[in-house]
Amino acid sequence: MRYYIALIHKDADSDYGVSFPDLPGCVTAGRTLDEARSMAAEALALHLEGLAADGVEIPPPSTLEAIMAEEGYRDGVATLVPAPTAAGEKARVNVMLPEDVLADADRYAEAHGVNRSEFIALAIKHELERAA
Repeated sequence: MRYYIALIHKDADSDYGVSFPDLPGCVTAGRTLDEARSMAAEALALHLEGLAADGVEIPPPSTLEAIMAEEGYRDGVATLVPAPTAAGEKARVNVMLPEDVLADADRYAEAHGVNRSEFIALAIKHELERAA
């Protein structure tokens, strides 16, 4: 998972403002610190989605050292905000399954034109939807 650094600013007569140095124009605010953090996550997700939809390359997150080296950013309090996983982005996992269950899953997947990973993902989604 990627994390972007958000800078939180607060003036005496204002809400908590949030900006992302790596993503110009990605700003938000909240009445409370918790609200500002929540709004930061939402703003980041929407901003990255917009960049992707526009075909703009998403910049990699900078290090805290790189951001704090800029004098204009030193008055903010840095916090990490997780970037949402992009649609289609995959993560490798290691699971242990009984051999007979795995063999049944492979047969089912092959018969339905998907691979093992796709079948397991579909099964997980199905169970999560059923539980909701």
